[in-house]
Amino acid sequence: MAGDRQVQYTKEERELRQQHLLAHMEAKRRVVSFAVGMCVLLAAFVAFLVLQHEDVQRNYIYPYEYREYIAEYGQRYDVDPYLVAAVIKTESKFKSNAKSSHGAVGLMQLMPETAVWIAGQLEDMQFSPSRLQEPLCNIRYGTWYLGSLQEEFRGNEVLMLAAYNAGRGNVLEWMEKYGWGYDFQDISAIPFRETEEYVRSVLKNKAKYHQLYEDKDMEKQVKGRQQNSNEHDS
Repeated sequence: MAGDRQVQYTKEERELRQQHLLAHMEAKRRVVSFAVGMCVLLAAFVAFLVLQHEDVQRNYIYPYEYREYIAEYGQRYDVDPYLVAAVIKTESKFKSNAKSSHGAVGLMQLMPETAVWIAGQLEDMQFSPSRLQEPLCNIRYGTWYLGSLQEEFRGNEVLMLAAYNAGRGNVLEWMEKYGWGYDFQDISAIPFRETEEYVRSVLKNKAKYHQLYEDKDMEKQVKGRQQNSNEHDS
């Protein structure tokens, strides 16, 4: 019967049909790839817009927990509180139970032996290494240490942060070996890659904390002064 008859193709016709089929499949693949690519770009664009919103950045990217401790000890030891916050974000991402493979502990990733030395400087007879996971103790000690480095390196944040990460001994050695002065700013010249990246990260985070929180902190201070004035007048 005619319905049972199979069409016979020549070799050239079969090759041509195969080429058409492959071309069709390739076109379909490109369309799907284009659609997927556009979806990814759209999602990335939306995510970018969301992440640019300052409230999102404050809540999820640049948190400012333990603000009262940071403000108190920043003022006591004359250290920019936004620098302290930036160190905490870089060191531990505000995780009070953080512990590094080298043994550094807590929010500001202090080595226990360094903390013991700081306790001696502060005449803190109540200190024990287990307290480094307490936010108040860790922030107090870490901020005091930053203040000590700030004084030693004459306010040079590049040098003091390099010393916080790599040790003051290494930084003093680099200053002597490479002829760095207290006006040194060439972060790329820091011999340790980890320390170079650390300094860049902290300074970037510090700038971001200033951008996100400085105005709000000033508003809070103004409101506090107004409230105190009103209470005094009444």
